[in-house]
Amino acid sequence: MTTTDPDHIHAAVRDRYASAARAATDSSCCGPGGTAPGLFGRTLYETTDTEALPTDALTASLGCGNPTMLADLQAGDVVLDLGSGGGIDVFLSARRVGPTGMVYGLDMTPEMLQLARKNQVETGLTNVEFLQGTIEDIPMPDETVDVVISNCVVNLSPDKDAVVSEAFRVLKPGGRLAISDVVLRRQLSEPTRALIGLWTGCVAGALVVDDYLAKLQAAGFEQVSIDPTRVYEESDIAALATDLTVDVDREKIVGELSGSVMSAFVRARKPG
Repeated sequence: MTTTDPDHIHAAVRDRYASAARAATDSSCCGPGGTAPGLFGRTLYETTDTEALPTDALTASLGCGNPTMLADLQAGDVVLDLGSGGGIDVFLSARRVGPTGMVYGLDMTPEMLQLARKNQVETGLTNVEFLQGTIEDIPMPDETVDVVISNCVVNLSPDKDAVVSEAFRVLKPGGRLAISDVVLRRQLSEPTRALIGLWTGCVAGALVVDDYLAKLQAAGFEQVSIDPTRVYEESDIAALATDLTVDVDREKIVGELSGSVMSAFVRARKPG
C-alpha cells in the first residue's frame, strides 16, 4: 500500500503500535510487526537501568536509542516524552529527576496509554503522568518543560515542522531537546517514501540530516547537532522488507535503503 495522506499515515501508525501494545501484554513479540523483532528495537539501555522495570515496558519498547542517556537530566527537571509508548523512557527519566521533578508521556494510541499506565502502577512512580494527544499538537501550556525527549517517533509524523515547533513552544527558555531518531543519509525515491509499510517501520518518514537540522533551526533552536549511532546495512534492511506487501520489488528497496538509514542522537537548545 502507498500513501502520502497525513490522516492515513497517522491511522496506520496508530494501528501498528496498538498491535504492538496488545502483543506486549501477552509477551508474544518484541517489535511493531507483532511477530518478530523490528529493525529498531531496545538499544543502548544498561541492564542496571532496566532490570527493575516492568517486563511489558521493555517488550513494548520500539525505539532506536536511549534519549535519557543524552538528555543530562537533573533533579527537579520537568520532562516530556513525545510518543512515550509503554513508558520505558518516562520511567527512567522519572528516576533521574526524582520526587521534585515530573515526567509527562504523550502518546496518541489508547492501547499504548493503557499499557503505560498499567506499567506505572507496577513501578510505584508518582512523578509521572501520561497524556493522550499527537506530537503535532502537544496538550501542554507554553514554556512548561525543561527537557523534551523522544525515541524513534518524530520520523513517524507526517508534519515534522509542527512537531519541532510544538517542542520549541512547550520548552522553557534554555530548555533542551534530546531525541533518538531514525535519520537518512540521502533522500529516498518518491515511490519508496510512499510505502506505508516503510512509514510504520520508521524509515519512509525519516528526514535527511540537513533537512532535520534546517527544520530545528527554523523553529528557533540553537546548538543543533545530529550524531549517528548506527548505520543500517543490507542484512539489517532485509528483515524490514519482509513486512512489505507482495507487490513491491523488495530487492530494489533493500538496495536503495542499505547504507541510507541510520539511528542518531539529535540535540538542540531553546535560546534563553
